[in-house]
Amino acid sequence: MKLAGAVSTIHVARGRKIVTFNMKKDPPGKDELLKHILGPTGNLRAPTIRKGKTLLVGFNEELYADVFKPARPASS
Repeated sequence: MKLAGAVSTIHVARGRKIVTFNMKKDPPGKDELLKHILGPTGNLRAPTIRKGKTLLVGFNEELYADVFKPARPASS
């Protein structure tokens, strides 16, 4: 929960389904968030990656491609 409070956005991927939480404007309740980020054993779902103010929980190829896409070079 400490990590969740330190980020702006949390993306939770389960297969093709992605749930996004805006932790600054509309944070979910503790129970709602835990329902999404914890696996059946009660541990944080894997993989879990923090990139800046974004937390990714679970894996979705399209989501990862979007979050980790290379930055575009500045126009001249």
